[in-house]
Amino acid sequence: MTNGITEVRKADAIFLTGSNTTENHPVIGAQIKQAIKNGTKLIVADPREIELAKYAEVFLKIKPGTSIALSNAMMNVIIGEGLHDEDFIKERTENFDEVANLVKDYTPEKVAEICGVDAEDIRKAARIYAEAERGSIVYCMGITQHHNGTENVMSLSNLALATGNLGKEGTGVNPLRGQNNVQGACDMGALPNVFPGYQPVNKPEIVEKFEKAWGVTLSKEVGLTIPEIVHGAEHGDIKVLYIMGENPMVSDPDTAHVEKGLKNTFLVVQDIFLTETAELADVVLPAASFAEKDGTFINSERRVQRIRKAVDAPGVAKSDWEILMELMNKLGYDKKYNSAEDIFEEIRTVTPQYAGITYGRIEEVGIQWPCPTEDHPGTQFLHQGKCARGAGLFMPVSFSPSGELSDEDYPLVMTTGRVLYQYHTRTMTGKTEGINEKAPESFIEIHPSLAEELGIEDGEMVKVSSRRGEIQTKAKLTDIVSEKVVFMPFHWAEGAANVLTNGSVLDKYSKIPELKVCAVKVNKIS
Repeated sequence: MTNGITEVRKADAIFLTGSNTTENHPVIGAQIKQAIKNGTKLIVADPREIELAKYAEVFLKIKPGTSIALSNAMMNVIIGEGLHDEDFIKERTENFDEVANLVKDYTPEKVAEICGVDAEDIRKAARIYAEAERGSIVYCMGITQHHNGTENVMSLSNLALATGNLGKEGTGVNPLRGQNNVQGACDMGALPNVFPGYQPVNKPEIVEKFEKAWGVTLSKEVGLTIPEIVHGAEHGDIKVLYIMGENPMVSDPDTAHVEKGLKNTFLVVQDIFLTETAELADVVLPAASFAEKDGTFINSERRVQRIRKAVDAPGVAKSDWEILMELMNKLGYDKKYNSAEDIFEEIRTVTPQYAGITYGRIEEVGIQWPCPTEDHPGTQFLHQGKCARGAGLFMPVSFSPSGELSDEDYPLVMTTGRVLYQYHTRTMTGKTEGINEKAPESFIEIHPSLAEELGIEDGEMVKVSSRRGEIQTKAKLTDIVSEKVVFMPFHWAEGAANVLTNGSVLDKYSKIPELKVCAVKVNKIS
């Protein structure tokens, strides 16, 4: 997030898109409700009428995969009506004219047809956001998990730059991270193209820095993303695959493809429970949970926070750092640490954003990076005064349809997400009796008129098919989805949504698969 979590309460307008916040991030969802109570105007764009849509000044029930068209249409209105911040654009950005020229073709009327919404609602949304003194954009994986997810984000960035909603409190472009400590994992280089601190692996001076710090020779090649790894494993190119705290047999698209890949490599799984993925492993390494270890977690607003061991880990389970240290020692790298704090001290020496953070400084309250020195207070919001790269870069991005559209054989568009009462692949929540009473099983949301056409009643089992497989799940009739759109949460291994989703269409920049759009058909089971 460019800005802090509590800053949403200080925004005059919030543009919420691709995020079912009250169910996926309920604490932040509550903050948004508090903001609305205090006068903040809310714009919601989503294929489903999520809870926060009821509080919105404008709700845009867009077709899945049409977010860029919507952002460009809002830009069309903002520029056409002179609502853009000319001083901010002139002093702090570049490439504005190219975007302005592109969005001329994205009139509200034209985009209303693409998105399936009303042109006047697009205009109203654009005006609310642009006229706000402090406008905040909040998004999640409903924006990123598309073939053009990176460009979706670029189009949102264009809106913030055009209106001067960057580098000040209560504004920004704010992605909500999908799991606990995803931000921390990325900060520490758990990405194929960077070392800790987002330092590129293919820059000679950066490689030299880490080689000196660690006393080894390092590769200068960018690595593979998860979809590329699974593909490589299926074709015999990946000899060993080490998975920590992830359950791709439920969370990744096209489960049959994932299973082939995992079965065709030497698989090591490090986790706190025997997940569906761990059941396929050649070796399982039992790890300690959050309550059984010391360390730090970094949340969505870049806040580095202490965690402290409360109970002992069961059996032979160990902290992740202990497992990794013992493994690297066995492999010949003789480096010893005595604690998680030892490792954090090393992190500080090689990661500029963390240089000023110590365990003592975060004893009670965490610090938001970047924090370059020990007398620095941390950074509440990014890009104050100027953008981190210098000039904020406008990026002209054109709308293109999703990689798989509905047709005669598969006439419906399916999108996926989460529900409040389960978490991710249920590795933990699936073991909690009360939670499973609230959300016991897989289901598919179907509009009542579609259900009537198909002869399907609420609560009955139906067959859902895509080009990749078929499942059986329970029908849930609701008008929060459109007539030709269905929705499935992906939590359950039985009736798994990701048996159906499309793993072959990838974002050209990030290689993330198009999880949020695929073509399906629903049939009544005779």
